[in-house]
Amino acid sequence: MGMWASLDPMWEMPAEKRIFGAVLLFSWAVYLWETFLAQRQRRIYKTTTHVPLELGQIMDSETFEKSRLYQLDKSTFSFWSGLYSEIEGTLILLFGGIPYLWRLSGRFCGSAGFGPEYEITQSLMFLLMATLFSALTGLPWSLYNTFVIEEKHGFNQQTLGFFMKDAIKKFIVTQCILLPVSSLLLYIIKIGGDYFFIYAWLFTLVVSLVLVTIYADYIAPLFDKFTPLPEGKLKQEIEVMAKSIDFPLTKVYVVEGSKRSSHSNAYFYGFFKNKRIVLFDTLLEEYSVLNKDIQEESGMETRNDGEWDSEEIKAKIKNKKQGCKNEEVLAVLGHELGHWKLGHTVKNIIISQMNSFLCFFLFAVLIGRKELFAAFGFYDSQPTLIGLLIIFQFIFSPYNEVLSFCLTVLSRRFEFQADAFAKKLGKAKDLYSALIKLNKDNLGFPVSDWLFSMWHYSHPPLLERLQALKNSKQD
Repeated sequence: MGMWASLDPMWEMPAEKRIFGAVLLFSWAVYLWETFLAQRQRRIYKTTTHVPLELGQIMDSETFEKSRLYQLDKSTFSFWSGLYSEIEGTLILLFGGIPYLWRLSGRFCGSAGFGPEYEITQSLMFLLMATLFSALTGLPWSLYNTFVIEEKHGFNQQTLGFFMKDAIKKFIVTQCILLPVSSLLLYIIKIGGDYFFIYAWLFTLVVSLVLVTIYADYIAPLFDKFTPLPEGKLKQEIEVMAKSIDFPLTKVYVVEGSKRSSHSNAYFYGFFKNKRIVLFDTLLEEYSVLNKDIQEESGMETRNDGEWDSEEIKAKIKNKKQGCKNEEVLAVLGHELGHWKLGHTVKNIIISQMNSFLCFFLFAVLIGRKELFAAFGFYDSQPTLIGLLIIFQFIFSPYNEVLSFCLTVLSRRFEFQADAFAKKLGKAKDLYSALIKLNKDNLGFPVSDWLFSMWHYSHPPLLERLQALKNSKQD
């Protein structure tokens, strides 16, 4: 009885106070849950100091230790940046940061001759200032992550000048997309009548399809250099494999990812009959800048029999050699193309659009509730942009957490299916060795806490993937 009595004052509060309290409470509950999971995983990094028996064949003790220390540093960084982020968000809410920024953007617009009736103009000013604030407060964390943690563990390839130029470019490109799209979305919501949520959803669907189409051709090249993969054995084999599963391949690119980081990746993009494959140079053994650096550094001359000249160079190669052999690259691509062949890409788009439609529908139901605006300090006005922010970011946060967990579970299932597809193509052995190499190159730690892994890993843990491949791995 006493517990229920203590809850009474909460229910006697005005609705806006209850909403505000619930939002803050949920935000901290999620933060504490995430911290609890991270601490469980951190304990594993601290206590697993020797290569477990089942990993003996897969990982040498030196790589294991490097990966353990890298993940420990990353988890310390995550703890402090997460704590900062949670405190910053709480203070912004408690001290009315959102209504303050809205009034400030109104004053700027007013001084430029745009009165309160120009709500969309004021919304764009608000967005510009909010994203600028976010970029500036995030910058020290990003600098520390790149130039201390990634640098220390041998991943960072950027200079400070390159990093800053990149950050400014990223900010400008984001504004060039965000501001026009937001203004059109707000306009559609304003003039859409009772069914505005359908038009708003259709508009965001078109925008997302256009962005996916133009991203790799027009946006990504602003940051990285894309070059067609030269004619040769690898290109021929990629084309043969694509043809064997009816993948409508039009181009294969190599992207110079090594300018910013030595982490590796591969992906495909494009709609209908116009698909392109992108390989990071760090994925390809013969392209990896790191491998070329070693050769230049040690003036590597090979003898006529193709053997390295010295033991020292051999040791250096063992530790440094990066990327995958051609057969392994094909196996990684077999996995990626499996996502396409098995319809994972389409399924993800459908799920995302159903979610988007549901969110706009619920937004339409809730947008008229004045107490939602009052909860966040908007007593006299109900700007559409603020409504979007409150409902999508705060009110939907419990739903978003559940959805995110379900998508993580689904993603792991898709990864196993794509591995099995590569296995069907006869690539099990090469994918097995490629996964080990990529884990080594990226200093992934192969031991994980079951709860942390279940909540966070969109890809299954390495051992589970290797086990699934091994069950019918070709010799």
